[in-house]
Amino acid sequence: MRALVLALIGALFGFGIMLSGMGNPAKVQNFFDIAGLWDPSLAFVMGGALLVSAPGYALLRARPRAWFQWPTRRDIDAPLVWGSATFGLGWGIAGFCPGASLPALGTGRWDVALFVASLSVGLLAARWVSRTRLREERTP
Repeated sequence: MRALVLALIGALFGFGIMLSGMGNPAKVQNFFDIAGLWDPSLAFVMGGALLVSAPGYALLRARPRAWFQWPTRRDIDAPLVWGSATFGLGWGIAGFCPGASLPALGTGRWDVALFVASLSVGLLAARWVSRTRLREERTP
């Protein structure tokens, strides 16, 4: 049952991404092109997502027992800054965020496949660097 619910949530997310046009990298890139062909529709998509998700988060926070562990860290460190900058640059250059790239794979376009492959390599490389650093810190 859990797998079915997760599949339905994923399908709904993918449908929303494609319906809103966020699977089209040109639409996303035009949002960042303030001096040129600026397209504000991404801001409306994000605002709509916040309007839908905020009540859900409020309900989850009000529960006596959490369904998942809330993040507790509040500090801003170098990995957070570098990760955010990399995400923003990749999103602005390629026109895809990781979440929108997965439903866009269904279009069969080579640029989407290249982005997802590059994203996967980047995630694996970041994991490797993180594990290597952790091992070095533990070694006396």
